[in-house]
Amino acid sequence: MRRSLLKSFKMHKKRPLILLSIIVVLLAIFIYKTANVYPFIFQVLFNRGINLKQTTDNKINILLLGTGGGNHDGPNLTDTIILASLDPKNDKVTLVSIPRDLWFPDISQKINAAYANGEARKKGGGLIEAEASIGKITGQSIDYGIRLDFSGFVKAVDEVGGLDINVDNAFDDYQYPIDGKEDATCGHTPEELQSLANTPEDQLPQVFPCRYIHVHFNKGLNHMDGQTALELVRSRHGTNGENSDFARSKRQEKVINAFKAKVFSAQTLLNLPKVLSLYNTLKSSIDMNIPQSEFDDFIRLAEKMRGAKIQSVVIDTGDEASQKAGLLNESVVQADYGETSALIPRIGNGNFSEIQKYISCEIDKGNCSVLPTPTP
Repeated sequence: MRRSLLKSFKMHKKRPLILLSIIVVLLAIFIYKTANVYPFIFQVLFNRGINLKQTTDNKINILLLGTGGGNHDGPNLTDTIILASLDPKNDKVTLVSIPRDLWFPDISQKINAAYANGEARKKGGGLIEAEASIGKITGQSIDYGIRLDFSGFVKAVDEVGGLDINVDNAFDDYQYPIDGKEDATCGHTPEELQSLANTPEDQLPQVFPCRYIHVHFNKGLNHMDGQTALELVRSRHGTNGENSDFARSKRQEKVINAFKAKVFSAQTLLNLPKVLSLYNTLKSSIDMNIPQSEFDDFIRLAEKMRGAKIQSVVIDTGDEASQKAGLLNESVVQADYGETSALIPRIGNGNFSEIQKYISCEIDKGNCSVLPTPTP
């Protein structure tokens, strides 16, 4: 099924810095737990310098990954892949969403397997391999990486009493996957499964009903527990225009902002037992390569870029109906792509040069356009 449009959000001066908000929330919780609280606070308040890794053009690139975790099938496969390029000099942030189904020839798998492969080889190797792989695809050096386990996020949302989310459009998703049931046979014999291998995506719920559940969201303000909030941000097949990566990205932003607001509320921050409980809930769900010595630098950077302009970009296949060009094509099911459907660069499998040029343009200038598919 054709993916969503490749779109760029307009820049907004007062929208919060999504990725750094996550970092600040986690680090604020960590402060309560560390034994060096007072020196840390002193550094934050009185040392105004920011000493972080930077690219050659003074930008800070952070890779944000989201994994299923827990009992999810393939717990270390990355469902969310976002490259955040921070430009403190120009007070600008560019968020680039990389589709999880993008085929990466270096590992002969989709890019969502890079983190899992690294972790399987060596504990702590997931971020190293993911950063190297995404760096090759985007052409950008990556300075820091953060991986968040969705199962931990569910528990954390429940810990703070749920979230109030304003849903823009009512929608249904009849193809929301049940964790651990992704490969369930639903009573089909091996022979039947072979004949059903190429079932169109929109027919899968009818053919494999035990793999999916129906989720529904009403328009307007909804109070959500952790599982419901997770379903909101992970839904990929929603009706009413909510099946695009663009719409999904907007829903993710709403949930992250609501979570940040709840954690920073007086009811949470002034309740030390709750803060410590939240820390214990999250600590096993976070993997990051940010040294503790740089935590205060990130907090100062978050404060400095509080009003930064944010531009969000989604890399995918475009849309014929609206004549929007994309940088990716959907492959046919064949051995070259692991007998599965995958996304490949429109100029050739493994050739990321066009994607790299586009991302570089978005980071440096913003609001760049994608030209129609070049003719041979």
